[in-house]
Amino acid sequence: MGTQVKDVVIKPDAPNTLLLEKHVDYIAAYGSKKDDYEYTLSEYLRMSGIYWGLTVMDLMSQLQRMNRDEIIDFIKASQHECGGVSASVGHDPHLLYTLSAVQILTLYDSVKAIDVDKVVEYVRGLQQEDGSFAGDKWGEIDTRFSFCAVATLALLGRLDAVDVDKAVQFVLSCMNFDGGFGCRPGSESHAGQIYCCTGFLSITGQLQQVNADLLGWWLCERQLPSGGLNGRPEKLPDVCYSWWVLAALKIIGRIHWIDKAKLRTFILACQDEETGGFADRPGDMVDPFHTLFGVAGLSLLGDEQIKAVNPVFCMPEEVLQRIGLHTDLLT
Repeated sequence: MGTQVKDVVIKPDAPNTLLLEKHVDYIAAYGSKKDDYEYTLSEYLRMSGIYWGLTVMDLMSQLQRMNRDEIIDFIKASQHECGGVSASVGHDPHLLYTLSAVQILTLYDSVKAIDVDKVVEYVRGLQQEDGSFAGDKWGEIDTRFSFCAVATLALLGRLDAVDVDKAVQFVLSCMNFDGGFGCRPGSESHAGQIYCCTGFLSITGQLQQVNADLLGWWLCERQLPSGGLNGRPEKLPDVCYSWWVLAALKIIGRIHWIDKAKLRTFILACQDEETGGFADRPGDMVDPFHTLFGVAGLSLLGDEQIKAVNPVFCMPEEVLQRIGLHTDLLT
């Protein structure tokens, strides 16, 4: 008896073209429903939500439809005395939301709207003796936070503020026998962590430390018969892995190892033809998170209706070129 692969079936009538206008309208309307139950429920990750929405609007060349002044004021009000930024006003600061805030301000070419020196001090203060980074003052350690730290500092042009060599040593200590990375040394490989660690190594100029063929093989094994990608073995496919897996493959120069046409079919099938937006899987509820990563995945696949996306920062390439930031990729 072979094991049954967990997967989804794509129906013949699933969407198979990119519904760009609908997605633009969906994101533009999402932020305007401030008393909407779904919107109020997501306050604890509001800063990331704004980043997802603005980035996908920029990739679709519609950033001007968002309220720039209101968003910049919100970020200023969410920066704390310690320099860190929180998900929303009155919440605790965290590296995740600090990176989201810096990404948003970079999109708007307005990084100086916040106290940059204090942001740098906040990030520096979260580095631990072993080179790892805590996400906030409560001390949780995760390779995601290593990525957030160096991505934030790279966007600010201040990567020299932390001990990069020690940070690299810690991330490499989380590499596994299968070529992948976990959240801490000894943790299982996971596509989200692999994206964070390959992105981290790209920013720090250490991609040569990766076994690209071994890791590329593990990442390609994430593609299921439906064309969709999962985050680790035995899991269902999810549109967000069209980003985490594909971006990692692009960073290590192995994106041509997967079936791009089948993945494109899967991503397009996750659109909602009525409301716009992308869901995790065909027929599920759409949300801004999966909408960004669906569109960004299509950009990596070469969709010409979407701006080129940078695989390390998940921001339009033109934005990073504007600030003179280059990312290492293996070819």
